[in-house]
Amino acid sequence: MTRPSSAASVLPRVTRLGRTEAPGSSPTGTGATPRLSTLGLITVLLGAFLPMLDFFIVNVALPTIDRDLTAGPATLELFVAGYGIAYAVLLVLGGRLGDLFGRRRLFIAGSIAFGLTSLACGIAPTALALVAARVAQGAASALMLPQALATIQSATQGERKARAMGIYGAVGGISVVIGQVLGGVLLSADLFGTGWRLIFLVNVPVAAAAALLALRSVPETRSADPARVDLPGTALLAATLLALLVPLMEGRALGWPWWTWALLAAFPFLVAAFVTVERRAERAGAVPLLPFSLLRIHGLRTGLTMAVPFFAGFGGFMLVMAVALQQGLYEGPIASGLAMVPMAVGFFTASLAGPRLLNRFGSKVITTGAVVQLVGLAVLALTVGLDWSGLSPLVLLPGMAIAGTGQGLVMPPMIRLILSEIPAARAGVGGGMFATTQQSSLALGIATLGTLFLTLAPSEGMHHALTLVLVLQAVLTVVVIALSTRLPRHVG
Repeated sequence: MTRPSSAASVLPRVTRLGRTEAPGSSPTGTGATPRLSTLGLITVLLGAFLPMLDFFIVNVALPTIDRDLTAGPATLELFVAGYGIAYAVLLVLGGRLGDLFGRRRLFIAGSIAFGLTSLACGIAPTALALVAARVAQGAASALMLPQALATIQSATQGERKARAMGIYGAVGGISVVIGQVLGGVLLSADLFGTGWRLIFLVNVPVAAAAALLALRSVPETRSADPARVDLPGTALLAATLLALLVPLMEGRALGWPWWTWALLAAFPFLVAAFVTVERRAERAGAVPLLPFSLLRIHGLRTGLTMAVPFFAGFGGFMLVMAVALQQGLYEGPIASGLAMVPMAVGFFTASLAGPRLLNRFGSKVITTGAVVQLVGLAVLALTVGLDWSGLSPLVLLPGMAIAGTGQGLVMPPMIRLILSEIPAARAGVGGGMFATTQQSSLALGIATLGTLFLTLAPSEGMHHALTLVLVLQAVLTVVVIALSTRLPRHVG
């Protein structure tokens, strides 16, 4: 039985083996709606888990990489943020390519590319080679992740879609925290003398498994009316992000040479040029990289605005805590990773309750979660500021657990709200818009809060620098609380 053709339901139904074709290219042209099986959902969630995990898994290995490759502070930031910049710049392009050529096809290609670039990271002989491999890994992630999100949006309906979106949000959040825990465990395991390289090499078989599973379990979907690739928009977005993030990350270590100030001065002009080009393209009937018409949707606009301070604070926090625990408190990698376990447990517990609470209380859950996170950050700031000499992962446990619980009540519901506001017919572009905001904000947090911490730590002391970063993240959380009150009351 088929559903009437519409902008939201123009894709085919999945076969028993999970293989379908979109009407734009199907030999049968059935026009039915595809259905994502449970195994298919697990497969695309695995594909979403890997890129988000790898943004943070490197954090606990930074001191070891620094010693092994003689990297230096500026290069250490590039290990993390270089991945995020490439990821953010190419995400919408990746979504657009999936709309055009088929999302399963691009998911498989992205999985293979992610495995190969992870291998390149694992065998990198120098710091610069590792930075280059990380940038390539970010590009591979940008090819893989949008297909996971767009497939969920296109191949699930009704309550199943809402549940899948909730799981996607939970996976996105828990992968961030698990990244640092798993990084510490793998680094300490040092299997076959691989050291820090194991945190990248372990991706290779997992990415291969995702590609193989996708062949059987993920339905092929694509846009019925795919848009052309927006090359001017992609180039301008890349230039805009690089003009802001590169000087913020590299300026301090290089003594702020003239070109860093020139890039920062060019940033607002590049923003204006990007907005002008994108709006002009949309008025001409084309589909730009970031369709600003989508921002007319109140919930989407407010949700994306709220995501900026939330993810910026989160990205800076995770980097700073990893460095402070190892270089300030001289904890080993596994102890540094285990310090994040209370946060992971709090996040996971709140994530399980989040969908039910969201259905009952609506967006008030997000406001409540942000308040709980604020309390956790206040506890951490007081703990760090009052007794640095006696600080340990155990002493940090209460603040970590409270902050993690709050984040678990904010992140998955916020992601579900943002994604539910995106029309199904624009799944690839809209999902890429959210993911670009998320990854850009994470990179911005590393470039700002991370740079501030590394600048102040040598002169002011690591505990003062860490306390200041926690206070600044608390300020960002207050902004999140204020914005959350403007969200739609009920979430689709």
